[in-house]
Amino acid sequence: MSTNLEAYWMPFTANRQFKANPRLLAAAKDMHYTSHDNRQILDGTAGLWCVNAGHCRPKIVEAIQKQVAHLDYAPPFQMGHPLAFELAERLIKMIPGNHFDRVFYGNSGSEAVESALKIAIAYHRVRGEASRVRLIGRERGYHGVGFGGISVGGIATNRKFFGSLLPGVDHLPHTHNLEHNAFSHGQPEWGAHLADELERIVTLHDASTIAAVIVEPVAGSTGVLVPPVGYLEKLRAICDKYGILLIFDEVITGFGRLGTSFATEYFGILPDMITVAKGITNGTVPMGAVFTRKGIYDAFMESTPENAIELFHGYTYSGHPLACAAALATLDVYEEEGLFQHAQELAGYWENAIHSLKDLPHVIDIRNLGLVAGIELASRPGKPGARGMECLESCYETGLLIRTTGDIIALSPPLIIQKEHIDQIVEILAGVLQKLI
Repeated sequence: MSTNLEAYWMPFTANRQFKANPRLLAAAKDMHYTSHDNRQILDGTAGLWCVNAGHCRPKIVEAIQKQVAHLDYAPPFQMGHPLAFELAERLIKMIPGNHFDRVFYGNSGSEAVESALKIAIAYHRVRGEASRVRLIGRERGYHGVGFGGISVGGIATNRKFFGSLLPGVDHLPHTHNLEHNAFSHGQPEWGAHLADELERIVTLHDASTIAAVIVEPVAGSTGVLVPPVGYLEKLRAICDKYGILLIFDEVITGFGRLGTSFATEYFGILPDMITVAKGITNGTVPMGAVFTRKGIYDAFMESTPENAIELFHGYTYSGHPLACAAALATLDVYEEEGLFQHAQELAGYWENAIHSLKDLPHVIDIRNLGLVAGIELASRPGKPGARGMECLESCYETGLLIRTTGDIIALSPPLIIQKEHIDQIVEILAGVLQKLI
């Protein structure tokens, strides 16, 4: 291989280890990548939780090609283009009940989170409650890599290098508990009481200082942490009680991952804002967005003179024409092929297949919901993450792409997956796990 790997500083990667033994993906189609040495790699992670409709789908590819030849860029400040408005209308109609009425665009999940946090604080201010500036996240939460996102996030390695972060942030405890919940099928029964910690935080800081609570309905990047039965309902009730906005980070759970359009539909709980990215364009063009419930946008309009900018926030590439074209085509593919329903129908088969790995060496927990799963491995003494990384490398060499967070394997395949692919994922994983030391 003649490619010089040194100039690229890779993100969230052990650069020296990777460059000594690189894993390069040269092409992709449907459920598979092709490696640089021309091997087929079954995609067990939908890229990075994002390629929900499978790779290089013709309708999406053609939409992007046509758009770049027709309108490559349009400024989003004081200007617009038709696709951004068309897409926003389609997106809010995906959530049943007509509760959401506005979409604000960014370019990633990180930017969607930053936007939602700023909108939350500004919303209280324009309503005359400027003291509401405090943000509440959750331990083991991941909300991107902006300073807002890592402040409300709860991953120590993402936080410790970057100073004091945002002031006025507190955290709920996470819900992961192996003693009570190991090997749960779907939502665990234990843990709803952990939402009551929000009451303690409100008592400590006073509700008049708290703007928003942000959580992932299902935490993805920290190892697939599934909410206990009744947990999200309690969070919603406490937020309602104290006038606190509830933000669902659905960057991973959005667009069919649980067999519904969004987790809010799956759980039957309405947040005040939803952040999305990844599956919105099937991973083809970077895009993120915030959905806001009715009343939030109106509060800004009612408090600002008609000729003035209502929200001083946005990005050069907000609602980019290529991203909008990709998103519209992606939504078409989801709908025309019934991919959310397909995911729902396969969820039971997926659950049984993944839990068949329970008795293999080093497996201490398996978690699942929809078409996502986490397999937790016991850590080697003094070497946390080493076993997980060895598993990732061995799976790749055997023809399967997985994702690991420390010693937790995360699986989130494209929604076009078939039973034979599920069987292949489990077969490869079982073979690798049996050989791990």
